[in-house]
Amino acid sequence: MLARALSRHRWPLVGATVLVSLHQAAEATVPIAIGIIVDRAIASGDIRFLVLALAALGALFLVLTFSWRFGARIVVSAVQREAHALRVEVAGRILDPRGIRAPLKAGELTTISTTDADNTAWFLDLIPRAVAALTALAIISAALLVTTLPLGLIVLLGTPAIMGLVQLGSPALIRRTEQQQDCVGQATSTATDVVTGMRPLRGIGAEASATALFDRRSQAALAARLRAARAHSLVTALGVTASALLAVGVVGGAGWMALTGTLTPGELIIVAGLAQFLLEPLGLLASIPPMLAASRGSARRIALVLDAPFAAPPGPGSAPPPVGTSLALRGVSHHGLSGIDLAIGAGEHVAVFAHHPGDADALAALLSSHAPERGSLLIDGTDIARLGLAQARSALIVEPHHTELFAGTIRDNITLGREGVDLDMVLAASAAADVVAAHPEGLGHAVADRGATLSGGQRQRLALARALHADPPILVLHDPTTAVDAVTEQSIATGIRALRAGRTTVTITRSPALLAAAHRVVEVRDGRVASIATHSWLMQHEPAYRAEVAR
Repeated sequence: MLARALSRHRWPLVGATVLVSLHQAAEATVPIAIGIIVDRAIASGDIRFLVLALAALGALFLVLTFSWRFGARIVVSAVQREAHALRVEVAGRILDPRGIRAPLKAGELTTISTTDADNTAWFLDLIPRAVAALTALAIISAALLVTTLPLGLIVLLGTPAIMGLVQLGSPALIRRTEQQQDCVGQATSTATDVVTGMRPLRGIGAEASATALFDRRSQAALAARLRAARAHSLVTALGVTASALLAVGVVGGAGWMALTGTLTPGELIIVAGLAQFLLEPLGLLASIPPMLAASRGSARRIALVLDAPFAAPPGPGSAPPPVGTSLALRGVSHHGLSGIDLAIGAGEHVAVFAHHPGDADALAALLSSHAPERGSLLIDGTDIARLGLAQARSALIVEPHHTELFAGTIRDNITLGREGVDLDMVLAASAAADVVAAHPEGLGHAVADRGATLSGGQRQRLALARALHADPPILVLHDPTTAVDAVTEQSIATGIRALRAGRTTVTITRSPALLAAAHRVVEVRDGRVASIATHSWLMQHEPAYRAEVAR
């Protein structure tokens, strides 16, 4: 990640490095110029040389000022462009229709696409910073060697020693910085989950548990931040203290040599000025390990997203597009499911009842990803792996249990700008008509991000309306009515069956109303198909099914 960032901005960085190095070189030259002016012009009384020297000193300050201004501008521009490029790449990967398999939650992805993108991009600042600091140190060392060999040797030998001392704390700093970034990502993810699910949490009285969880994550992030801060402080303190001691030693040595007559007044000014300026390039070098630690940790987290495998294979697209709506699973094993064989005919309305919620989640994930761990998923007898992603998505849509609404209007959230089934029919079938009627603007009512201004039941009905409006040949619904009352649930069950007549529909549910509305019910127990029959037959002949559904 870091090498790629350098490659993408290599020419701007070359220009920035030259300009920033020129700035540091000019900074280092200022005390040298002042010392020469004192010895050559002031001490000798040469007015002509003094005027020329002061003009040259003014030109030096112009070079110093403008080289920094334009060099810093190029660096910041490159950093901002790289941060933007990383944000776009991360967002593109997250929003890719194939999905990604990464152990990251929404809150962590938000942190990666913002804070981590910025931290990674600031790595570009390290190259001009390091080269400029080394340039200044080279000029300081050369000037001191020419002025006074002993003090020059002290700087020449002391600088690598200081850098080596700073590097001693770098491994711990990098490790603790990465731990801190992980903990902050987890805390952000928890905060996002708590805020998004505030209404359901209040409904079940779980605010205290959610608050306790966030408090633990927040305290862990604080502890990690403090550990990283201590390591950062240690590295910085080592660099600053050692640099200050070196500068004090050089100034002290220069003062003693001036008292003994070894140095002229101008040479004393040169040595003292360079010793004072010495702190700046040494400080720049000392600041590199903390910045590098943050950049490396953030780059690692971004790589988790960009290098994550796709959840759904792209498919060669060599098979003809599906024309019917049959769906079949052959020997499918996936996340707890084992050896699932199931055939669903075109136009059939099938419900799946799983005794264990994990099996229901696994089936929904399988149908959504199009990629079983073992076995085959077929549409109209064609293995979905042979279909292109667009072909597969046009034939099969899965509406997950945890859905998202977007900032916009109710109409925008249902239609997504596409044509589909008659909107009035969709609103009636999903029982979302009363959601529209409850607002004076109707379909034009503004919906906040994530549907935060709506109740859980309203969000669920609008998400169901969106799925029904898409009108795919095969529609899979996962627990679409868990947040509505029994009367509304019965209305939805009847509406789905009527609206989807002649279209293949699979409902993964534990709702008696939705189970009764299906032509057949597939009972899944311990990851396997236990029985396939009508809801009424299972209620009469399967005690385990009856006990779960009727409770």
